Parts: sequence; structure tokens; C-alpha cells
Amino acid sequence: MSSSNVSTAKQSTAFYSPLIFKNSLLKLSLGVTCVLSLSACQPSPTDDTANNNDNKAQDSSYLQNITPERAQTIEALAGVPMQQLASFDAQEIKQGGDTGISITTSESYSKPSSNITASRKGSFFIGNAFFRQPWVVAPASTDSRDGLGALFNVAACQSCHIKDGRGHAPMRSDDDADSLLIRLAMPATTEAQRQKLKDSLIEKVAHPMYGGQLQDRGVQGVPAEARIVVQWNDKPVTFADGHVETLRSPTFNLTKPVYGQFDDALMVSPRVALPMIGLGLLEQIPDDDIKKQAVKVNNANSDISGKFNMVMDPQTGKVALGRFGWKAGQTKLITQNQSAFNEDMGLTSNIRPHESCMPAQTACVNATTGADEQGNGKPPVEVNDEVAKFVEFYTRNLAVPHRRNAEDKLVLAGKKRFYDMGCQSCHTPRYQLPKTDDDHLEQHGQVIYPYTDLLLHDMGDGLADRTIAGKLPSKDLQVEFLANSYEWRTPALWGIGLAQTVDPQATFLHDGRARTLMEAVLWHGGEAEKQKQKVLKLDKQGRSELNAFLKSL
Repeated sequence: MSSSNVSTAKQSTAFYSPLIFKNSLLKLSLGVTCVLSLSACQPSPTDDTANNNDNKAQDSSYLQNITPERAQTIEALAGVPMQQLASFDAQEIKQGGDTGISITTSESYSKPSSNITASRKGSFFIGNAFFRQPWVVAPASTDSRDGLGALFNVAACQSCHIKDGRGHAPMRSDDDADSLLIRLAMPATTEAQRQKLKDSLIEKVAHPMYGGQLQDRGVQGVPAEARIVVQWNDKPVTFADGHVETLRSPTFNLTKPVYGQFDDALMVSPRVALPMIGLGLLEQIPDDDIKKQAVKVNNANSDISGKFNMVMDPQTGKVALGRFGWKAGQTKLITQNQSAFNEDMGLTSNIRPHESCMPAQTACVNATTGADEQGNGKPPVEVNDEVAKFVEFYTRNLAVPHRRNAEDKLVLAGKKRFYDMGCQSCHTPRYQLPKTDDDHLEQHGQVIYPYTDLLLHDMGDGLADRTIAGKLPSKDLQVEFLANSYEWRTPALWGIGLAQTVDPQATFLHDGRARTLMEAVLWHGGEAEKQKQKVLKLDKQGRSELNAFLKSL
């Protein structure tokens, strides 16, 4: 599952204009007085040096915890100096640029881009209908939405992305995992497998009986693969001032396996649904802008590394940059959507034309499908290209809410702390999107503030995936193309302050373990361990400031 400053006060320079006296005697008598007065008003060299040093310290405090190279990259991507990013920036109120909206209700994530034209808005609402409505078991009279399963996790996109927002983990052991799923991967055991993973020719080594994702539901006559059960354990964390924050640590268990026992080495990756806002904007960030932010591991000047995932694009059959999903395993929205249709709902499409059954799951393989003939030599599928295009347009144009209280003193103080601690090392604040010749009209040329580098980072043992036996896997085992169990893509922070307004049950991080934003911050480890330690030194006021800033996003 994985996070800026008050404006530096500027000294005004006093300008003195000479007084002109018509009376020569006054000139002489007052001239001496003026000289003496001006001399007395001038700062001493010591005072001047102190003021300059103080200004420099304030101006550069947010640069102390990032490398000069990283600072330069952030400024190049933003098109403005770091000082402007770290202070109040009126443009930042519109986090999603001209696509953003000013809504602070439970519908904050569900509105179309504000700059969408009336002629294109119809496509948005048609896509919305397919996103919200449940699919049904085939055959059915509603043949545009039949073919669910035979194995699946949910029947509608909205079931995971609640009100187009994030999912949450089960609160109790007997709760259904409606908005959480389990990705699976086996260790590579042959040189051929290892080479294919290295070259991103395969996503993972799938389990021979359970595949690459656990489906905990099945249509009539097709047994679900297993049941997902979570247990929570308290983990207290103490701040320097004695304040205790209680985190909850999950243990995910897979019970009642139907298709044979799980291998002890099976790697299990629980994941809640990500919010849908701003995805079309993230899709428009140029590949090079993402790649240039990657830093080699063990860089002598930084604990922060970051790498980009290279993945097999199922639409083109070519290896391309990954940017969507918890481990950046999807290249673009059209493939992200159709992969979710296939793996989460058991629906086929031209990009994912095969049922999500393993060959040995005979009941699943032989179940009735809702696939319709397409002609033109294309195979029958359940999600045709027309439906896929509407859903893509919808997911591309879910607007990002504007920031709230961006000028508030508490928020600005929290922003300063965010930058001072070096959180922008991963959470890149601002991008200038290009104008391209594609159909992304609403996103063209926008200035956006997503606070993400879209890169993979090692977040430490605490957030790492485990094996089915509860052990930490080796870091050289890939679970999603180039990503291992410890690595997570930096999530965008925009809109995060409204997450629990949209859904009061919403939780944070990849597996939904964090109930608050502070809990999410305190789970940071690995590359972000130093930043977490700085957070633990915050007093009550500091914690309030940081939380206020995050809630304003």
C-alpha cells in the first residue's frame, strides 16, 4: 500500500530619499542631524550578516534532506524554483490544473474534468454507467453486461473503487474482502524464468493452480479459490515527546483452499483499490520525466533511490514504462482497465482475451461465457472495444478536487515541515504536461501537483509482502515485472485529504492498514526511514501542522 512549506519571509529594503531644503541654513544644520540619524539606523555588519545567514538558512532548509541533483530535477520538472514550491503557491490550489473541481462532499471523486466540453460529457456518463453497474452471470438478457466470472473478486468496478475512491481492508476476520484483493507470485526456479523476468517478458511466475491473483468468489457451480482472512495486531510507536500512536499490523491468511494446498514459498501481496482521480493527467506525464527521476541504489549522496518498472504492454506486445497500480505494473489506462476487468471480474476483452481460469480449474474453464462475436476475425469477448473506450474515457476524466485552506497558517507551517524533512524526494510536487496530438484534450498542457514520482521505492520490511508461511522473501525475487516484494510505487497525494469524506471507511497504504494519514507516515521505512525518524521528533504542534498540510491536499 504507500506521502510543503511556509514561504520564507522576504526582507524589504528601505530606501531613503534626500530631503531638499530651500533654506541653506536648514540644509547645514539638519544635514549633520541626518547624517547622524542615518548612521544610527544602519544595521551593524554583525546584524547584517546575521540577517543574511538567517535568510539563507530559511531558504535552504528544505534542501538539506535532498541531494542537489534531486532538487535540480524537481525544479526542472516544475518549471519553478524550489522556494516557490515550498511556499504558498496560488496555482497549486488547482492541483489538477484546469480539469479540477471545487467540491468537498462525498461526491468529490466522481465528477468529470471541469474543462470537458458538452459534446464529450456524454461519453463520460456512459463510461460511468459501465463502471458503476454490476456485471451478471451469462447468459442474461442484459448481454452488454453479462459474462461475470466464472472466478472473480467483485461484480462491479465501483465495488472496489468506492465512490471512485480507495478501498479498505476487512476490519474483522469474518468480513468480506470486497475492496481488497491478493496478488500471488512464485519464485523463479529456472534460468529461463529468471531471464524472462529480467527482460520484462513475463509479469511473474504464476502459481500452477491459483495463477497470479486469488479469486475469492465463483459463479454457481464454480468454487471460489480460497477465503481471505485478516488478523490485526497493535503496534505502538512513541514520539520524542512521549506521545504514543498505535499502528495496526495485519496478517493475511488464505483459508479453505479448494484447488490444493498453497506452497510455502508462494508470495502474497494484499492490495486495496486505488482512487481513480487524476489518472488521465498522470498518463500524460512524459516517460522521460519519470525516468530522469530514478536514482541508482546506494547512491553515495542519498538514501533515496527509486527505479522505474518496465512491463510488457499486453496491447502492443512490447516492453514499456509502467506507471499505474501499486507496483507500477500497468503502462496506460486502457490496459489497466482491461486487466482489472479480466483478473478482478473474470471478463474478457481484446487486450485480455482469455478467461482468468488456470487450465486445471475445469469447472471454471467449462463455465458459460458472455462473449459476443465481433467479426473482422476478432475472438468473441465480453467487454467489446466500444465499452472499453467509454470506460477508458471515464477513468481518464475523473477530476481532482481543488485544495482547501492552502493559505492557512497551520497548513503552510505543515508544508514547510514536509519540504524540510525531504518528503519531496519521492513525492514530486509539480509537472508541466505537454500538448500532444492525441485525444487527451482535457489534459493537454495542464500544470498539475500530484506529489508523486511514479517510481518504485523500497519501503522496508514493515510494508513488504510476505510468503504464505509469513516469511520475508529475498529481495532478488520479482513479483510484478521488475518490482520485488519490498518496492511500492509512490502514490499521488492529491485529494488524499478528502478520502474519508468520500468513504468514511477508507484506509491508506497498499493493504489498508493505516487508518489515518499519520499512521501511513509512520509505516514508512527503508528508503524513507530517515524521514520517518524526523517525523517522530515532532511535538504536538508539529504533528498538527503536518497533518493539516496533508489534509489540505
